[in-house]
Amino acid sequence: MKALLHNLKGDRAIWGIVALLALFSFLPVYSASTNLVYVKDAGTTIGHLVKHGVLLFLGFMIIYAIHRVPTHYFKGLSLIAMPIIIPLLAYTLTVETQIGEVTANRWIRIPVIGVNFQTSTLASVVLMIWIARYLTKIKDSHITFKDSILPLWIPTALVIVLILPENFSTAAILSFMVLMLCFLGGYPLKYLLSMVGVGLLVVAMFITVLFAAPDKIPSQRAITWKNRIETFLYPEKASADASRQVEYAKMAVAEGGLVGKGAGKSVMKNLLSQSTSDFIFAIIIEEYGLIGGLGLLFFYLLLLFRIVVVANSAKSVFAKLLVIGVGLPIVFQAFINMAVVVELFPTTGQPLPLISMGGTSIWMTCLAIGIVLSASDKKQEETASAEVDDTNPLEVLSGQL
Repeated sequence: MKALLHNLKGDRAIWGIVALLALFSFLPVYSASTNLVYVKDAGTTIGHLVKHGVLLFLGFMIIYAIHRVPTHYFKGLSLIAMPIIIPLLAYTLTVETQIGEVTANRWIRIPVIGVNFQTSTLASVVLMIWIARYLTKIKDSHITFKDSILPLWIPTALVIVLILPENFSTAAILSFMVLMLCFLGGYPLKYLLSMVGVGLLVVAMFITVLFAAPDKIPSQRAITWKNRIETFLYPEKASADASRQVEYAKMAVAEGGLVGKGAGKSVMKNLLSQSTSDFIFAIIIEEYGLIGGLGLLFFYLLLLFRIVVVANSAKSVFAKLLVIGVGLPIVFQAFINMAVVVELFPTTGQPLPLISMGGTSIWMTCLAIGIVLSASDKKQEETASAEVDDTNPLEVLSGQL
């Protein structure tokens, strides 16, 4: 154990925050899993707890493995991953998978181990690395929009368009993060504003069609998106079924009060259909009160602070952009999950990072954290700032492209 701890590199504060969040997650997951057991008749509470523990253990193995990889290697790895991710996203749209009560074309089943994998989460991380690599390459160069269409915007558009039909919220978050990373990376502002204008026009047209003729949109999720937006904007007009989950979440928050009912004493967990994932924050507030909710928010804010510190202290431009690109979405996703529970956002289906049940979400969050920790390792950064090692074929390939 001492040898393992001695080999942990990178920002110790991030290691501590991630470990505390993971340990705390066992309490709400164990409590909320009674919904799966007694309402949906799926497994046992101990079984779900053990499964969650195994997923977290594998997640920490991912963190450990990835944080030992020199940061500049991710440039070359993105060149290999991007041509794989795009066909994989396209294939996922052809595969219909049922997870609990949800049937969608979001997951593929990994052979042998039988685990459902949501490809959009991996694609989001790969795309952020790809963009960080491109922005590093064009730093201090005069770039035109035409020059960036093939290496930047076509891969970005392909990934987002392939995610959009079955996961609107992830596509929207990813689009926002792409624009923010390009802005921070020094991409010409006039071109970014043009992209924002085009994006807003497309969104306006999409919303118009969604409300006027949702059946014209080639996605079985269109009706779900329409109902969620209507429930958020016009709760008094929403159907009882559409608004029920949001109302249950608000009731859980109200029942929690200042200090909560206590661990395992939530009542709403058996009424919220997604109490172990999308609405787990409501269960946390009901059981641990406003103090527990604010405490959890504090740790995510602390994680955000450490991510900014790591990005600011990184020696290479690529490392700075990489940390922002893969690190901020973790905290951003947490804030959106919390905002949905208190009805500041419409229901999105975004889990609470490192807290909610779910294999893909945990693993891809851990992948991103491992990358951040790799960039926070000062020794690796000193090596990366030196001359490129020609013995690394991925780095040579990245430099040529």
